[in-house]
Amino acid sequence: MVKIRLARFGRKNNPFYRIVTSDSRNRRDGAFIEQLGTYEPFTGKVTIDEEKSLFALKVGAQPTDTVKSILKKKGIFAKFLLTKQKKAKATKKDSQSSNTAKK
Repeated sequence: MVKIRLARFGRKNNPFYRIVTSDSRNRRDGAFIEQLGTYEPFTGKVTIDEEKSLFALKVGAQPTDTVKSILKKKGIFAKFLLTKQKKAKATKKDSQSSNTAKK
């Protein structure tokens, strides 16, 4: 399973995290598929590529709890849920119209 999670970098007692997509079986700081952004916990500074994040979520990557809260603060997770709802409505509408056409 692909996860969106934090990979730790930085010095001792001064962490710096990269937000990455990675296979869940890989180590925390191991190989990753793609870097989506960065997070500095002491300053609270977050930089994240919105397009890459939305694509990863749409494809099925599961965010960890911490990354999910970061995405919610940036408003990216809400956009993802909105597009997911629109897609569900569109497929429901298509299936209803195809059912009425068959009758």
